[in-house]
Amino acid sequence: MVNGRPGLRGWLVAAVAVAILGGLVLISAPHPEPTAPPASGPGQGTPQGAVTPPVPTRSSTTKADPGRAEAVAELLRRRANAVARRDERAFQAGIDPTAAPEFVSSQRALFANLAGVPLDEWSYVVRAEDPVDTATLPRSPGTDELWAPAVDLRYSLRGADSVPTARTMGYLFARRGGSWYLRSDTALDDAGRRTWRGPWDFGACTVTTTGAGLVLFHPGDEAMADRLARELDAAVAAVSAVWGTGWSQRVALLLPASLDEMRALVGPGFPIESVVGVSVADRVDADRHAVAGQRVVLSPTGSRVLSVAALRVVLRHEITHVAARADTVDGSPMWLLEGFADYVGYRESGITLPQGAPDLADLVKRGGPPQSLPEDKNFHVQGRDLNLAYQESWSVARFVAERRGEDTLLSLYRKLAGAGAGSASQTDELLRQVLGLDRAGLVAGWRQYLVDTLA
Repeated sequence: MVNGRPGLRGWLVAAVAVAILGGLVLISAPHPEPTAPPASGPGQGTPQGAVTPPVPTRSSTTKADPGRAEAVAELLRRRANAVARRDERAFQAGIDPTAAPEFVSSQRALFANLAGVPLDEWSYVVRAEDPVDTATLPRSPGTDELWAPAVDLRYSLRGADSVPTARTMGYLFARRGGSWYLRSDTALDDAGRRTWRGPWDFGACTVTTTGAGLVLFHPGDEAMADRLARELDAAVAAVSAVWGTGWSQRVALLLPASLDEMRALVGPGFPIESVVGVSVADRVDADRHAVAGQRVVLSPTGSRVLSVAALRVVLRHEITHVAARADTVDGSPMWLLEGFADYVGYRESGITLPQGAPDLADLVKRGGPPQSLPEDKNFHVQGRDLNLAYQESWSVARFVAERRGEDTLLSLYRKLAGAGAGSASQTDELLRQVLGLDRAGLVAGWRQYLVDTLA
């Protein structure tokens, strides 16, 4: 789903290679742990105050120490510049010489893995007003001080991001004499400040660019990356044909090499073992129609077995969420959000409603059409009930488009999704504004459509 809770999708069961999808699962939602907006401009790291720690987790703000904050900000500026210049010696010079060997080697690997990533920005912001208490952390000989301010990594992928996104880094810094160093990116885990891991933390990265975005993958996945790259531009064009061109029309597809990497990219709350694709965003500001860090993450296992037709539906579905996310308010009805994404996904597939909604067709034939639209809770279950919720939602979108026109379906999405959660009477009023029908009227027309189409 979009702008909130994750939704699962169990798709069609079919065998013929012509057009039917098999056992797919999709999720689309913003990242469950959005980062706070940076406190200063990109790469500036302006100190916002320092803290004296009185408690064992995070400390409260007292007197500022601009010297310490400025020194750490300068350290991070040098680190960012080293990434931009591909200067490994300068990058490693910022690492504490007494840091754990595992951390030193991981940083060396990180630097190497970034070589193939096209970056428009890579910078850090220090928010000195929110440090973690370091009193209980071990110090190596010669360490005069430890400090753990909040740090955001700001980065943007060239060819995909129109604005930088920000991710939290759990950095611990050490002062040795007059110099500050980066000592660890895991020491603050127990305090609840974990370092975000990007694809470059899991291996060397390779990027294939297209007219409408990029595919980021690891060496060895060239064949799947080529498949994605061949489909990306057409998928973006297909989405824009329905949604319009008032979005970035740039998409970053990420192909992780393992489930652990996928979990790091989409968050721990998703059942990644059973999904094919996930659409995520780092931050969504519906009031300003602004989104940062949108990514479509493909399963390292499930996506590889998709037919061409299935892959096209998956990409169009997820990219629809990318296009519409800035205009979608949290709490909007999921039958609308997922039904619309499915409508766009299936639109040019040639898959008929009876083929694409076998559970719904069986229900209609055996006991008649559903009595009501699927509720949000139906998208958080497993098995046939989940499949049925998605099939019902898709059929509602098809009903509106076929009986009232595609422009009306688009207007309905913009009206309801732009309003977010509302009472039954408020929803009825919005429906009347677009369809001239309240919810009861919509359901009655939809039920007759199902009888005409499936029975």
